Amino acid sequence: MTCVAQYHIYPLNHPVSRTRMDLEFLSEGLEGRSHNPVAVLFDSLLRPNADFGVSMDSVISWRREHDHYIPHLVLGKGPLGGVWHSIEGSMVTLSLGDWMQLPDLPFRDWMRAKRRCLRNDRAMTADIAHYYQHYTKAKGLQENFACGTVVTSVRRVSPSPDEEKQTCVSMDNMAGAQASRQSHRTSLFEVKGYSERKDGSEMPFCINAENVVLATGTYDSPAWLEVEGEDLPFVHHTTSELEEALKAQETGVNFDPILIVGGGLTAADAVISAHHSNAPVIHVFRRGVNDPDLIFNQLPKVMCPEYHKVHQMMAQQSCTATGPYEGYLSLPKHTVLCFTPDRKCILQDMTSGERRTFNISVALVLIGSNPNLTFLPDQGRSLAVNTELPVNCKRNPVDVDCYTYECGQERGLYALGPLVGDNFVRFLQGGALAVTSALLKDRHGAQHKIHSRPLFS
Repeated sequence: MTCVAQYHIYPLNHPVSRTRMDLEFLSEGLEGRSHNPVAVLFDSLLRPNADFGVSMDSVISWRREHDHYIPHLVLGKGPLGGVWHSIEGSMVTLSLGDWMQLPDLPFRDWMRAKRRCLRNDRAMTADIAHYYQHYTKAKGLQENFACGTVVTSVRRVSPSPDEEKQTCVSMDNMAGAQASRQSHRTSLFEVKGYSERKDGSEMPFCINAENVVLATGTYDSPAWLEVEGEDLPFVHHTTSELEEALKAQETGVNFDPILIVGGGLTAADAVISAHHSNAPVIHVFRRGVNDPDLIFNQLPKVMCPEYHKVHQMMAQQSCTATGPYEGYLSLPKHTVLCFTPDRKCILQDMTSGERRTFNISVALVLIGSNPNLTFLPDQGRSLAVNTELPVNCKRNPVDVDCYTYECGQERGLYALGPLVGDNFVRFLQGGALAVTSALLKDRHGAQHKIHSRPLFS
């Protein structure tokens, strides 16, 4: 949200900011790769006809207006750049490099200044992480970020003035932001957590805020298979351990194959890295190679040649070690039954029921991830489309108004990004626009479309 909270967006040759316009009216009839209309609207203005392979200039200009600044604070446990620091730096982004950029700072210009270049018009994840760090500094947003902070609780409270002074600090004590207006709210959100100091100690904090925006993404809580032995030390659930496994292969510590479980892009990235390092790989996934729901069958070949190469490997070297790709074995329609302490994995063919046992050096279970919402009551289930199930970014996202991104069951609470189905940076920014527009209208006394009872009491 910070990239649009201080800047106003102006269509070229138009004096009125997009944040003050009727986003519902402007979004009417637009179609794109996001289910959220404002995300499609913003992307269409910033990257006209991008999905058709056309490179056109943005029709948006940017102007900083300090009078419309919204006091805000961004809490995050990692460094600036977020999850991009946790991904193996040499991996290439699925999206084009230009689609990863933030407003008013072209990514290509930054790359040229760093004497870096794009691969197939896409960037390495390490470049993205550094670009986002640079963006925050270039736009003077450092004071709005509190890195190394972990949120443990978010709940609605109605504190008395004395209680508020005693128990919670204001945002300006945390990040230099001016105090927000609270006169028209009978209750606030109490945000508790702790900051991690350099010496390893923890300093608790408590903040009262009118509004809270959930932008946690999904990378924090990898999904598990829930099988026996999955907690053994050689079984991992992120790609961060892959580099160490490849070094072990190079030094001859263990020549057994690396087991990669998953049929998505993260698993494909791991296959690419291992194959380029000449490490033997056993690739296990539940779907068939021609299943239309398999992500590789949905990607354009011209844009993603390396992923289609992986798909080709999955198809041509299926269930047999013989084929053109030495050291790679594809096992479609297979499931993991268990891992054993002596570094064995037992698999089962989902079609025939046949079981097979393999010696492995390390296992990477890359089957997706879930948002970490442990700081919310019941982990945020009351906010989901189906309140009977946990929040899931693909199957059960947070239920929000599609033009304001305000949670349908909790006024003043907003969500954006993967939590509402916007998994790409290019569409996440439209969510930030919707939230900012809603906050500005609320600030000026506009009526909210959503009226609800508080759930976080």
